[in-house]
Amino acid sequence: MPTLNKKTIPFTLKQIRILARKYPTPFYVYDEAGIRKSIRNLLETFSWNQGFKEYFPVKAIPNPEILNILKEEGCCADCCSVPELMLAKGVGLTGESIMLTSNDTGPEEFKMARQTRAIINLDDPNHLRYIEKLAGLPEVLCLRYNPGPIKQKGRLTWKHLTDQKFGMRKDQLLKTYKQGMKKGIRRFGLHMMIMSNDLNGEHFVDTARICFDFAIELRRTIGINLEFIDLGGGVGIPYRLYQKPINMTAVAEKIRTMYEERVSNGDLAPCRLFAECGRLITGQHGYLVATVRSVKESYKYFAGLDATMADLMRPGMYGSYHHISVLGKQDKGPTVIYDVIGSLCENNDKFAIDRKLPSLAQGDIVVFYDVGAYGRGKVFDFNGKLRPAEFLLRDDGSFQRIRRAETPKDYFRTICGWEVRGEKLKRQEP
Repeated sequence: MPTLNKKTIPFTLKQIRILARKYPTPFYVYDEAGIRKSIRNLLETFSWNQGFKEYFPVKAIPNPEILNILKEEGCCADCCSVPELMLAKGVGLTGESIMLTSNDTGPEEFKMARQTRAIINLDDPNHLRYIEKLAGLPEVLCLRYNPGPIKQKGRLTWKHLTDQKFGMRKDQLLKTYKQGMKKGIRRFGLHMMIMSNDLNGEHFVDTARICFDFAIELRRTIGINLEFIDLGGGVGIPYRLYQKPINMTAVAEKIRTMYEERVSNGDLAPCRLFAECGRLITGQHGYLVATVRSVKESYKYFAGLDATMADLMRPGMYGSYHHISVLGKQDKGPTVIYDVIGSLCENNDKFAIDRKLPSLAQGDIVVFYDVGAYGRGKVFDFNGKLRPAEFLLRDDGSFQRIRRAETPKDYFRTICGWEVRGEKLKRQEP
């Protein structure tokens, strides 16, 4: 039987009861101390590479208070849209501390990125000509690489890469770099991200190897020296108790060995390494707190919560697993099998199916683990569900509200010709 990981909660039932009196569940809680520790560990792990930077993907948890903490710890920001660029600028990040990594990119995104002098990571060979006409040539030409299927000695073939909409083929990269040189660009970068939520550290090592090999080829065939290589992210976390986290120290050491081999013969020196490890930094330090509304017995037991798939869509959409604890009952063994559900008019509005938990009753507080990345950022408002609040658990044990819960007035705000007055929706006067 595999050794089970121990998952912990940084707050108590008493603390949540007090908080919920003023701010009803559901809501998210983020552990500031855990987030700071995670980013410090990552930066220390790659400190051997002078100039290493973590470009935290804003989409993982788009809140300026969290982004400001990461900036304080030395993080940069990876953005995909105008609002995300605004978030990065809002916390004081400037210039090349911001990277735009998007796809099917719109003119407003390119324009704002150029205005902020951010690094722009191009996903399409046609984008170089497009951005030149739209906002002028970028100072740094960074391109996203999709290497396609690559056999890995019986371990992996990566056939899925041909179906990905992201990145360029090698021949497209070479052609676009040549075009950039002819247009007068003299600074170059490379980006590659092939995995998502991966717990096999060798994939991150493979990314580095492929990028290093391409960088050598680029220098020898075209004469371009890459200023940086962005290894992307995709590093997973152990959502399930039996899963083991990636040993990032071992991964970084393998990358370091490859890097030094190439530096020693002069093929890559000097070359900065970047990463975009969002889930690794914040994922395990976020919690969704909800309350049991009812326990229904039909063909099976259904535990109904005040949270729904609209608050955490990963289980319903992807079948993803999130561990669940019942506050105050952590020491009681699981005795009843439940489907843990929300109130959406969709049968896939389920956080867990056939999950064995302690016996539940109305009013019990349940906690979902590992929602600190791609949790609150993916909420939606189907069935008129209002988006939940977010709280930051500070180092001193206090809770800081960093996003309030939505109200019906928020829900109707963008509808033209109607307005909320008190608790009633009324047509606006002409």
